[in-house]
Amino acid sequence: MLLVEDEPGMLKEMHTYLQREGFRVLTACTGMEALSMARSERPDLVVLDWMLPEKNGIDVCRELRQFSNCGIIMVTARSDESDKIVGLEIGADDYLTKPFSLRELASRIRALLRRLRGPEDRSVFLERDNLIISEARCQVFKDGQEIQLTPTEFKILFTLAARPGIVFSRLQLLKVALEDEYMGYERTMDSHIRNLRRKLGDDPANPRYIQTVYGFGYRFGEQS
Repeated sequence: MLLVEDEPGMLKEMHTYLQREGFRVLTACTGMEALSMARSERPDLVVLDWMLPEKNGIDVCRELRQFSNCGIIMVTARSDESDKIVGLEIGADDYLTKPFSLRELASRIRALLRRLRGPEDRSVFLERDNLIISEARCQVFKDGQEIQLTPTEFKILFTLAARPGIVFSRLQLLKVALEDEYMGYERTMDSHIRNLRRKLGDDPANPRYIQTVYGFGYRFGEQS
């Protein structure tokens, strides 16, 4: 994994703890260094501070999503829900607000890695209209072209597509997507759904795949 933090004391503390927990850890102190290392080292997961010199964490996250499907945990002192939504909308999978314990950080990392890797023995393929969804490979194809999704987006899509027509509340989808690290912010699901619709080419006014059931939540279209 790659740790990106500009405060040397905090970076050293996180690095030492996570190595002790058995993780292989790379470090970067600036946004530009983080992007360079992500391109060359291809980490499975990036723990990314919001406030960084040269290029802030939001811009780094946005650029990471142009070439990587790695898990991204945003770390920041910003606690407003609107800030969390910004991070999730540009591609982060989870959001950790300072101050936090190193134990919580390790727990969040393990939960996201579980979602990234998934059980090795699963071989479920879903065919939904012009979509093919592979659970084992965490891949989605539309008309034969692969669609790049974050781990969280894939989990949401697979959950909906596995049961077409069944309505899931925002709370249910968040619990499925974030497992034991569910944070309780139901509005963040709307951000994930917007991103999924955009990547699938789904018209928000008349969605073909992910449909809104007002007052309840979302479902995958039965005719899709």
